[in-house]
Amino acid sequence: MPSELGPADIAERAWLGAAALRPAAIIAVSSADGGVGRSTLVAALGDLLALAVPGPVVAVDMHPVPWGGLGERIGRSNAGTMWDAVRDLHTLTSRHEVERWTQRSPSGLLALVGETEGQGRRPPRHDEAAAVVEAVRRLYPLTICDVMPALIAGVWRTLAAAFAPVLVARATADSLHHTMRLLTHLRAAGNSAVVDRTVLAVVAASPATGRTVRAVLQQAATVVPDVVSIPYDPQLARPEPVDARRLKKQTRTALVRLADAVIGRCADPRVALPVAARKERA
Repeated sequence: MPSELGPADIAERAWLGAAALRPAAIIAVSSADGGVGRSTLVAALGDLLALAVPGPVVAVDMHPVPWGGLGERIGRSNAGTMWDAVRDLHTLTSRHEVERWTQRSPSGLLALVGETEGQGRRPPRHDEAAAVVEAVRRLYPLTICDVMPALIAGVWRTLAAAFAPVLVARATADSLHHTMRLLTHLRAAGNSAVVDRTVLAVVAASPATGRTVRAVLQQAATVVPDVVSIPYDPQLARPEPVDARRLKKQTRTALVRLADAVIGRCADPRVALPVAARKERA
């Protein structure tokens, strides 16, 4: 991961961890509500991870309704969508077969984007999308799932199966309270392990953060191990392809911290790191 994207020590640690990923590593990004910037975050985070991981990284849009979503944030150069991947699931046995249907971000992130046309095609059901993810994750070092809000048991299972579950919230008191309630429900339903691995990404919708939001953020930090605030950035607010290298310095720094948190959950602790990295980690 280029050090100019964020703090050099954190970027180096993330880069080293990206070289030691466990096989078939998977990140699942969901939320308690819609409209919180989940697909934007998947594209921005995926952009950084595509630069860091020594191999192709693929994002999968698991949203079950036709919308722009991830496709708008990655950019499209062909007509391929998740519909094609679901239809040809039995053929997804090589990267070549998968990449017939992927789009590519400015930094090289591959993406199976959602369906938008709806004429003779449809978005996948959650179980169909999950089957595509299972096929894809065997072929790539890292898979990032853009999952619908965590309102059904299938999404909870996807979060539980992920090495790094990520919940996205807006930097508003309502969105954060909804996310806290979701975490409480997850723990009550026997998914404490998910909560204990969760990274909470809080996306600012305006340049200023209110006092109430800061108070709820402090509370959230006692519930999940990592809370990363993503500052307001006009480039993230626009419905166009995301290039993480062109974001504001503060935004890049926050994304590097987020990348470090998720890679730390996906890296194999048994893989030996260089001496300097081991000293820093100690």
